[in-house]
Amino acid sequence: MSRRNTSFMYILLALVLCLTQLPSTMFAASATTSPNNSTTSVDAVLVLDASNSMKSSDPQQLGSEAMKLFIDMLPSQGDRVGIVSYTDRIEREKALTAIQSADDKTELKSFIDGLTRGAYTDISVGMKEAVTILQDNAQQGHEPMIVLFADGNNQLNSNSGRSNSQADTDLNTAVEQAKKDGYPVYTIGLNADGKLNQEALKKIADDTGGKSFVTTSAEELPEILSEIFAAHQEVNVVPVDSITGNGQFQDVKIHIPNANVKEANISIMSSEAVEVKLVDPSGNAVAVPSDKVSMSTSKSYSLVKLLSPEQGDWTLQVKGVDQDKIDINLVFNYNLELALDPIPTKAYSKGDKIDIVSYLTSGGQKLTDNSQASSMKAVLNVTDVDTGTTSQVPLTTDGSEFKGTFEVPDNHVYQLVARAEEQSFYRETAPVTIDAKGGVSGSGEQAGLGLMTWIIIAVVALLVLAGLWFLLSFLKKRNRGFVGQIVIEIRDENTGERSYPQYKKLTTFRGKFNLHQLVQLAPELKETENIVFTPSSNDRIMIRNNADNVIEKSARAIDASKGFELKSGDRITIGLRQVDKTILLEYLT
Repeated sequence: MSRRNTSFMYILLALVLCLTQLPSTMFAASATTSPNNSTTSVDAVLVLDASNSMKSSDPQQLGSEAMKLFIDMLPSQGDRVGIVSYTDRIEREKALTAIQSADDKTELKSFIDGLTRGAYTDISVGMKEAVTILQDNAQQGHEPMIVLFADGNNQLNSNSGRSNSQADTDLNTAVEQAKKDGYPVYTIGLNADGKLNQEALKKIADDTGGKSFVTTSAEELPEILSEIFAAHQEVNVVPVDSITGNGQFQDVKIHIPNANVKEANISIMSSEAVEVKLVDPSGNAVAVPSDKVSMSTSKSYSLVKLLSPEQGDWTLQVKGVDQDKIDINLVFNYNLELALDPIPTKAYSKGDKIDIVSYLTSGGQKLTDNSQASSMKAVLNVTDVDTGTTSQVPLTTDGSEFKGTFEVPDNHVYQLVARAEEQSFYRETAPVTIDAKGGVSGSGEQAGLGLMTWIIIAVVALLVLAGLWFLLSFLKKRNRGFVGQIVIEIRDENTGERSYPQYKKLTTFRGKFNLHQLVQLAPELKETENIVFTPSSNDRIMIRNNADNVIEKSARAIDASKGFELKSGDRITIGLRQVDKTILLEYLT
């Protein structure tokens, strides 16, 4: 047995031993919990209708502006964003890109600025591609989501032979897949010409558990985007002020309520460019930008981001063009979660009273700043799973905890979620299920039997998983797949012209493939059969040059005769010998 397999068996044995040491109350109880993901990072795919019809439904290109504002409002690190621009085909796309710096956001926004329009529209094309991107690349622990910017109308090419019925069927299939995979779709209808098909967009959102919005102006974007964030970051938009530019700096107060604010996003919506200055609560001027403040601008907004800002009243000084309307909103990102004390593990029945204790945490530790909890209102939301009815139990705060008592109304199954809220944000605990239908004893022989039953089930399950692991490892070695995609451009060395970028997904290949397959087996490029790709570890691929083509990376020749490993973001050029062309490749995961 290999060292790796031996290690796995040790882990399996340890899990079995741990199970046998668990107290019987863990198995006799009828209350279950799951982890709270209130600050989970997102994997978001932004989908834009890029057809010519958008010239009338979105003449100000609010779709592009909203996509850029969405990216700017994200936290400085941790999230991933992909982009799909479609007509009746995929015009351009960008795989999920990790945001680790301001440069990553700039690259995404530059990509958006480079999008162009096409003649026709087929929403199913964009939706299908967005779902595929998440299926291929969504990261465990990240919350997937799709944001669709469109007018909801299809305009098919009559010469394509494709019918509206076929397009509708394909859209329904994509929506059903998104629903099955847990990808909520948020639709933003662009309706400058009043021809929005709101019903179609609302159905997409409703069917997938998302939300649907309509906008005709840039001023509405912060509120819309903050509502989308509310489902993932659990924040509220805070209207700050609306001013009319007069050519002079005007003071606007920005209140940072406590020391738990991770980021404060100040969005300034205006039709003309503005100048800003910033003064901290101590009265000191703060450079914009600086290591504590970033600023990004576009044609309809400016966004000032305060990083870990000091608590208190800041002064934002805004200078706008005379008579220009300027709307200012505030959205916080908090490094806070809401936890719930474990509910005693026992059998419950009608009339039982359960003490509820909830509290805020930061970085996994209970929050010691009582001022935060004391400014919040809290309730326990109760759902009767058997009947579908909902109710609320008020929770009071003593400054550090939210407390209350839940009395079981009937012998039903209940789902409990604590929620605490203040003006700028809210937090919810993960749902806890209470089974009050009876039939489970918390003591004596029955509890012991329950323990043994659970141990046997757990051991059998782990053994089955071990067998599956060995089988999958064996199959994986024999038929290893690829991840990500390769972007291909072909440059004509006589004219200098480049072909349009082609995005080739690699997930359909197994074991190995050659470059000739990616260039659609073009006869003039037959020599590319000698460029072979195989999978490598850590989502990388290995390129082997079995001929004498010149392969360059960063303008330097590389020796790929024995294999050269490519990681995500690597770009190479391959000079062809039989034709005056060069192939440019970029590998993305």
